[in-house]
Amino acid sequence: MRPISPLLLAAAIALPLPAPALAATPGEVLTTYADIAEAGYADAQTSAETLQAAIEAFLADPSAEGLEAARAAWRAARVPYMQTEVFRFGNAIVDDWEGRVNAWPLDEGLIDYVARGYVGGDDNGLAELNVIANPSFTLGGQTVDASTIDAALLQDVLHEADDVDANVATGYHAIEFLLWGQDLNGTGPGAGERPWTDYAQGEACTNGHCDRRAEYLRAATDLLVADLAEMAGHWSDGGEARATLMADERAGLASILTGMGSLSYGELAGERIRLGLLLNDPEEEHDCFSDNTPWSHFYDGVGIRNVYVGEYTRLDGSVVSGPGLAALVEAADPALDSALQGGLDASVAALRAMVDTAEGGMAYDMMLAPGNAEGEAVIMAAVDALVAQTRDIERAITALGLEGVSLEGSDSLDNPSSVFE
Repeated sequence: MRPISPLLLAAAIALPLPAPALAATPGEVLTTYADIAEAGYADAQTSAETLQAAIEAFLADPSAEGLEAARAAWRAARVPYMQTEVFRFGNAIVDDWEGRVNAWPLDEGLIDYVARGYVGGDDNGLAELNVIANPSFTLGGQTVDASTIDAALLQDVLHEADDVDANVATGYHAIEFLLWGQDLNGTGPGAGERPWTDYAQGEACTNGHCDRRAEYLRAATDLLVADLAEMAGHWSDGGEARATLMADERAGLASILTGMGSLSYGELAGERIRLGLLLNDPEEEHDCFSDNTPWSHFYDGVGIRNVYVGEYTRLDGSVVSGPGLAALVEAADPALDSALQGGLDASVAALRAMVDTAEGGMAYDMMLAPGNAEGEAVIMAAVDALVAQTRDIERAITALGLEGVSLEGSDSLDNPSSVFE
């Protein structure tokens, strides 16, 4: 399968999609939803395997060009994965698994060296562990042998060690940190600038422990591929996630709307976008090491729309489609369906405007800067569009008679003053 450019894919899926012409049964809608989930996670696995190959090539012969190729592969891998985040919140099997692949923010000092001005981990005793530099450390009063950095050490010992969520040792963001390093530019332009020589061998090695750093990067990438393959399997025919979804049609429809509304409001509009603006803090940026955040936000928005209209464009350009939730909402309330589809198109457009602003020279970090009225306007346009579409998602829940659906909230939206307390 030959991946297509994220830029071309973005252009294709940013176009408004037509409303379904025919009504559908709940079972057909759930099947489409599960088919999109299976395809999305399979694409995420495929792109992670491409990332894995790029990293292996880089580690075999470290160079500046090899590091840039690995970084490009990481950015491309985010395209399909972010479109799967809409399957969170409404599917317990996804929620129980998601922290292994996309947990953030992280105390990166757990993993590797950090700048002297590093701020964070005030309540985390492992925030400056630097396991790459330390083949032995104490955890919970016990000595841990970390002489070999492998999957078991990362997932069974380090990840969420001491029950601290910021101890993120696996997933996309651990890999991102190992490829880019810290972004020390504050609200100025520029991403992380880790030198390729952090992976060089012999006297060319910078910042020490290059062999162990390579072990960590390889182990984290291998884990990511395995975790994505696991989730793709859960959505295949006979898989646990698909079977659970299909077992109860009303609960299944509620799962779709819970994921759409919770990602739209509490997670994306609130915790990932509004919070960083309130605090003017680039450390709250989702892809903070690579400055890839606008693209990740955009594909989150696309993913929400995908499951509503019942259409997903795969990495190879093929399309998975079928009756979407829109067919049921249209049958219940045509005006609401029209409003919600318009709202989804508007939020995707607002998120794309954020991408275009960043690509035009105002990086997301810069948009967060105090006093940047233009950047704030771009960010708040996206927040407002996401909040507005959530209100229509709530109306859809009522129109379909799905009582008891609860969407994720966010203090950043519901009680902004609390974030400063």
